[in-house]
Amino acid sequence: MSGGIKPKITVAPTYLCHMSQTKIPLIIIGAGPIGLACAIEAKKAGIEYLILEKGNLVNSLFNYPANMTFFSTSERLEIGGIPFVSIHPKPTRPEALEYYRRVKLAYDLRVNLYEEVTEVRNLRSGDGPTAFTVITGKAVYRCSKIIVCTGFYDLPYLLDVPGENLPKVTHYYKEPHPYAFQKVIVIGSQNSSVDAALETWRKGAEVTMVIRKPGIGERVKYWVRPDILNRIEEGSIRALYNSSVTAIRDGEVDVQTPDGLITIPNDWVIATTGYQPDLAFLKKMGINLSDDEVFCPYINEQTHETNVRGIYLAGVICGGMNTHRLFIENSRVHATTILSHIKEEYFNNDPSFIH
Repeated sequence: MSGGIKPKITVAPTYLCHMSQTKIPLIIIGAGPIGLACAIEAKKAGIEYLILEKGNLVNSLFNYPANMTFFSTSERLEIGGIPFVSIHPKPTRPEALEYYRRVKLAYDLRVNLYEEVTEVRNLRSGDGPTAFTVITGKAVYRCSKIIVCTGFYDLPYLLDVPGENLPKVTHYYKEPHPYAFQKVIVIGSQNSSVDAALETWRKGAEVTMVIRKPGIGERVKYWVRPDILNRIEEGSIRALYNSSVTAIRDGEVDVQTPDGLITIPNDWVIATTGYQPDLAFLKKMGINLSDDEVFCPYINEQTHETNVRGIYLAGVICGGMNTHRLFIENSRVHATTILSHIKEEYFNNDPSFIH
């Protein structure tokens, strides 16, 4: 493991010079399910912590489609030993939001919502103790350890075509009613795309799917995939395979198809093109990324500590651009792994901890 990164010499903005620093041993960045799980383990270990979240509680889940059904069963989404009771075989988004609100209340977790971390300064010198300054738009914190649990749902892949910034274009589909009796283009072929196409069609929309690949994604939920394939086969939903949107205008969209460029009358574009982790944020903190197309961040698999001593990663962010490898159900264990390592240093070996 690396000995860490050298601290950068920076001049604090004037307003920061007049702000007192709140000292706390552990800062957790991100209030998703894994961030909450880390906080629960910290509380069990007797380590003071604070979660900083730029949006609302479980912000990524909140941005899921309103009627979304999870692929996982409810027990696989549980954290902190609190049962997740669902009336369905697979839990829904509203049930998950209610569950994680109750987890927060049950453990009385300390969470600052709508407080985005804008900068992390590494104060460690040489082989000295770990220490960081964490700066948000509201406060400045001094801590000894950081856990980053930022997920990947906040940064959509952009189309990079003219007209993408028009009000008629969205990268987040919520519910079908606004699209009733409208001409809708759905870009993409995975779960979110299929959900948007089926739901808006069932509310009376005229739906065209624009898909870069030759077919509907193989990872589409097994109970939904036959539905979309049948709707396409019968002609209820139009699918343009091996195609891409090249321009968006009020009232119409240009699509490059294998048979040439066509223009489609259009009211709304739902661009469910996928999302990506904020790797630039990791790089700013000095965390090493792999030099392949995955950009996987370096972590010690036994501790989940990065090459920057004192900074840990938990959840889907550990997979870099491979956002389909880690989910809530198989990354909950990250919390216990990380806090076991932090607890050992906190109580035994590291005099740098702020008490």
